[in-house]
Amino acid sequence: MRNLKLNTAIFLLAFSFITANCQPKVKVGVEVGNKAPEIVEYSVNLQPIKLSSQSGKIVLIDFWASWCRPCRNENPFVVAAYEKYKNADFKSGNKFTVFSVSLDRDGTAWKDAIKADKLSWENHVCNPNNPGDYIKAYGIESIPSNFLIDGKGVILATNLRGEELEKILASLKK
Repeated sequence: MRNLKLNTAIFLLAFSFITANCQPKVKVGVEVGNKAPEIVEYSVNLQPIKLSSQSGKIVLIDFWASWCRPCRNENPFVVAAYEKYKNADFKSGNKFTVFSVSLDRDGTAWKDAIKADKLSWENHVCNPNNPGDYIKAYGIESIPSNFLIDGKGVILATNLRGEELEKILASLKK
């Protein structure tokens, strides 16, 4: 009986080790299927916000700036998708939000654009004095740029424009 318990314990330990090591590791990067790199930056209220604080939600990481006309033209589509899906249940996350990352150098213009474009979600970050390392980590060379991630932070799609965001969100609903 004692040998049976010992053998069972050894088997369970070995099995859990093997299965844990067989789980595919998700690479951090900016390709679809990668885990999105962390972003930590200051909010409108000068409080640090982490992208990872949105874990469990479908998140659009939206790189933009107040001076960028194409970005401002995309904002109505993002606002519409946010209003429609902010409380939705998805296959890979609950609720939808936007994590707006501004490349503005003028904090007042940034805050004015948030109000003017009615960007009603809470997660707005910007550091006018020093854009973070995340600009390089995400390979941002032009804006607007965006990344849609699931509840585990895995990138589902990139650079969604116009009604594409709403279409993909509809396809992800439960």
